[in-house]
Amino acid sequence: MALPVRPLSVPRSGEISICKKNHPFVGFNLRNGLSLWRKQLVKHNNRVYTCCSFSTEKDPLLPSIQQLADSRIIYSVSAALGHNKDSHPECSARVPAIVTALEKNELTPKFRGSEILELANFKTATIEDIANVHEKAYVLGLEKAMDEASDSGLIFIEGSGPTYATSTTFQDSLIAAGAGMALVDSVIKASRNSLDPPTGFALIRPPGHHAVPKGPMGFCVFGNVAIAARHAQRAHGLKRVFIIDFDVHHGNGTNDAFSEDPDIFFLSTHQDGSYPGTGKISDIGKGKGEGTTLNLPLPGGSGDIAMRSAFEEIIVPCVQRFKPDLILVSAGYDAHVLDPLANLQFTTGTYYSLAKDIKRLAREVCGGRCVFFLEGGYNLESLSTSVADSFRALLGEESLASEFDNPAYLYDEPMRKVRDAIERAKSIHCL
Repeated sequence: MALPVRPLSVPRSGEISICKKNHPFVGFNLRNGLSLWRKQLVKHNNRVYTCCSFSTEKDPLLPSIQQLADSRIIYSVSAALGHNKDSHPECSARVPAIVTALEKNELTPKFRGSEILELANFKTATIEDIANVHEKAYVLGLEKAMDEASDSGLIFIEGSGPTYATSTTFQDSLIAAGAGMALVDSVIKASRNSLDPPTGFALIRPPGHHAVPKGPMGFCVFGNVAIAARHAQRAHGLKRVFIIDFDVHHGNGTNDAFSEDPDIFFLSTHQDGSYPGTGKISDIGKGKGEGTTLNLPLPGGSGDIAMRSAFEEIIVPCVQRFKPDLILVSAGYDAHVLDPLANLQFTTGTYYSLAKDIKRLAREVCGGRCVFFLEGGYNLESLSTSVADSFRALLGEESLASEFDNPAYLYDEPMRKVRDAIERAKSIHCL
C-alpha cells in the first residue's frame, strides 16, 4: 500500500524560517531496501510542530562535516520499486541490480568504511521544487492521476505510451528528485570545508532528462537534474551550473528547460537520429541563452575513441570557458554496446574514463563540486558493472573493465563521420 505524500514547504536560504503546525513528515529513509518515513518534531507548550527551515549546516538529515570530509563518494538510493511495468526496459530491477553489483564489488560503506557514504536520509522534493522546472498544472495533474492509477493498476501519462505510471509514481518521483537535491546540498556543504569534496551519485528512478516543462516523456517523469540545478541556484546562491548529458538519447527535457538561460550550460552527446529525434547540432539555445546549449549527435557505431575525442575537444574547453560553480551529470549507461535500445558501442571502460575525467575537470574548475544522476541503461549487467566501475574511477582506483568488456563485440568506429561532427560543433561554438 502506498503512503500518501504531502509535500513540505521548505523555505530556501535567505527566506524567513517558518515552522508549520502539525505537518506530517519531512524525511525519507531507504536503507537495505526498507523505506521508512521520519518526522522531525519540535515540542513547545505541549504543541507539536514540524520545523522546516532550510540550512545545510543545520539540516539533521545531512551528513556531518566530519563524515563529508572523510568520504570520497556520497550516494543515494531511490529504487522506486512500486513504479514498475512488467517487461518494460525502465523497470524496478534497475537500481537493485546496481546496488547488488556495488555490494559484490565491495564498493559500499560496509566494505569501505568512511570513504563511501550512503545518504540514507533526505527530504522529499516539494511541489514548489518541481514547479521550478515543470508547469504546476502538470505536477498537480499527475498527483490527481494517482487515484486512477490506484484503481487500474497502471496508466500511461504520455500520449505515445512509453511513460507509464502506477499508484506510487508521484511519490517515487518526489523522492527521486529529493535525493538528487540532497546530494547537491551535501556536496556544496562539503566544499565549504574542503578543496576535494566527495562526488555525489544519485542512484534514482524514474529517470528525468526527457521530461519537458509541460509533462512527462520517454520513461521520464520529473527532470531530476534540472530540478537539482535550479535548487543549487536558489538554495545556495550558485550562479553557473554546467550539465553534461552522456545518455545515448538526447536530453530534450533538460535542453528545453534551460534553452533561454545563460547561467546553465547544457551539453549533450547522443546517438544521431535516436529517440526523441531532437538535439540537432544547430540547436544552441535561444535568446539570452544562445550559445549555452551544445548538442553533439554522434553517428551510430561511435564508441570509446569517439567519446574520448569529444571529451577532450568539446567538453573540456566548454567547461573551462563557462567556469561553472557546479557540474551535474546526466549519467545514462544506454550507450553501452550491450544495451538493447540504441546503437553506440561504449564499453564499461568508456564509462570509467568519463567518470574519472569529469571528476578531474570538476576539481579544476569548480572546487570538485559534482553530482551524477542515473538516467538510462537497460541491460542490467552492463548497467550495474559500468556504474560499479564509475565508482572505482571516482575513488581513484584502477578499472576492472577488462574483466567484463569483450572486444569481440566491437567493430570499427565511423571516425570520419565523428570527426565531421566534432569539427562542426567546434566551428559553431568557436572552440
